[in-house]
Amino acid sequence: MLPMVQIGDVIVSPDIFTEYFCCDLEKCKGECCVEGDAGAPVTLEEVGELENVLEVVWPDLSAQAQAIIDKQGVAYTDEEGDLVTSIVGGKDCVFTYYDDLDIGTKEKPCVVKNCCLCATEKAFRAGKTNWCKPISCALYPIRVANLSNGLVGLNYNQWSVCKCAREKGRELKLPLWQFLKDPLIRCFGEEWYGWLSDCAKEFEKMKED
Repeated sequence: MLPMVQIGDVIVSPDIFTEYFCCDLEKCKGECCVEGDAGAPVTLEEVGELENVLEVVWPDLSAQAQAIIDKQGVAYTDEEGDLVTSIVGGKDCVFTYYDDLDIGTKEKPCVVKNCCLCATEKAFRAGKTNWCKPISCALYPIRVANLSNGLVGLNYNQWSVCKCAREKGRELKLPLWQFLKDPLIRCFGEEWYGWLSDCAKEFEKMKED
């Protein structure tokens, strides 16, 4: 069994180096934002960010989502005591919306019909806000855990709805740590990601040996 790795104040599961992953929206249509029994984990700071962008994204939200936000706010505390985004009908995050998504190229056109998308990310990409979405969403399928000793743990959450992402990742030979480069840098910084890259090279050597 490969060992856990400590990089700065972060304990990294070996799965993050060894597993392959690449979201395949053509097949899953954003199912991770729908399935599950609770919303996305958020911090108090992120709740503030969601409230700040609410006016901008409001027209993209469903009437049901708007009603829930009016009633209980953008987030709530779930049964496990975690702060998470509010959800609609026990499923969809309130910040989701459905639309056709063009993921094709000139050589290979492809439009995903009725894909589940993130309203806060849409606003960010359009330059309407300065904040994209909760880090738990950006980092998925990596989950962040605050450990009792003050360290942070990064674990790979293998979920059945992401089977197609694992298959696509293996086809592309794209490791999870590379697929999530941008959100990992957003969360821990460029220098830390460089250390992560060095550790990944060591893991490759261990696999070869």
